[in-house]
Amino acid sequence: MMARPQSTRARILVPFAIVTLIWGSTWLVIRDQISVVPASWSVTYRFLIAGLAMFAFARAKGERVRLDGAGWLFAAAIGTLQFVLNFNFVYRAEAFITSGLVAVVFALLLVPNALLARLFLGQRLGRQLLVGSGIAMAGVALLFVHEVRSDPHGPATALTGIGWTLLAILSASSANVLQATPTAKRYPMLPTLAVAMLIGAGLDAVFAFLTVGPPVVEMRIGYLLGILYLALFASALAFPLYYGVLRVIGPAKAAYSSVIVPVIAMLLSTLFENYRWSPLAAGGAALAGAGLVVALTARRPAR
Repeated sequence: MMARPQSTRARILVPFAIVTLIWGSTWLVIRDQISVVPASWSVTYRFLIAGLAMFAFARAKGERVRLDGAGWLFAAAIGTLQFVLNFNFVYRAEAFITSGLVAVVFALLLVPNALLARLFLGQRLGRQLLVGSGIAMAGVALLFVHEVRSDPHGPATALTGIGWTLLAILSASSANVLQATPTAKRYPMLPTLAVAMLIGAGLDAVFAFLTVGPPVVEMRIGYLLGILYLALFASALAFPLYYGVLRVIGPAKAAYSSVIVPVIAMLLSTLFENYRWSPLAAGGAALAGAGLVVALTARRPAR
């Protein structure tokens, strides 16, 4: 009898679910961050706190930074791609379009993850994963149409926001594939990610200072709690869980968290923003969920 696929086991499903739930909630929080404080400074504060928290956790576990030259380059690459480019692009996108539309477009992360994994890791997608991807992308397409129709900003503004989101997707996907390489597995994850976050925070700070001037802090309690939530839960907790899953099941399957994230975001919007579901949105959410089930039950992420 064939063994169950890794992606249907609790050690994968539990962190996968935690990451998806956390990241599904971040879109509302990020939206609230875009007011008084320039986006680049908010990103800086987020990853400075997250990096320090991860260092403290790694130290408590007895893990130390053990990086050679290649390790420092790897950490700098992750820091630049994931914690500088990706998040600066995402925060800018939300200044142009709704958080729901950003979340929906980001579901396309599945596509470059699969293509880059094929190109650089030699992972060939199995038939079941392709079928699941097709079902999920049909669901994302319905969600996309719904969000574009309901977006109040107009087509020109929407296209600008979508363009920033696509740049974020390419940056995040590149970082995802780097995490699945043999180089990534040579170094302890927690301290290496802590270094990457702090390198990213440093570059974010330089970019923020050069483009928008000295640091700005909003002393509103909602803003401060939002920074802590994004730093501690959505970054210091979620990224190690996500990358741990990715290293086991591959970038293509791991990207399915981004397919379900907009559904979670819309469910939370129903609770907190009086979001109303249309038949189009409900159908898209159902298809995205069905595609997830089909893809995660594939026996291998690659063949």
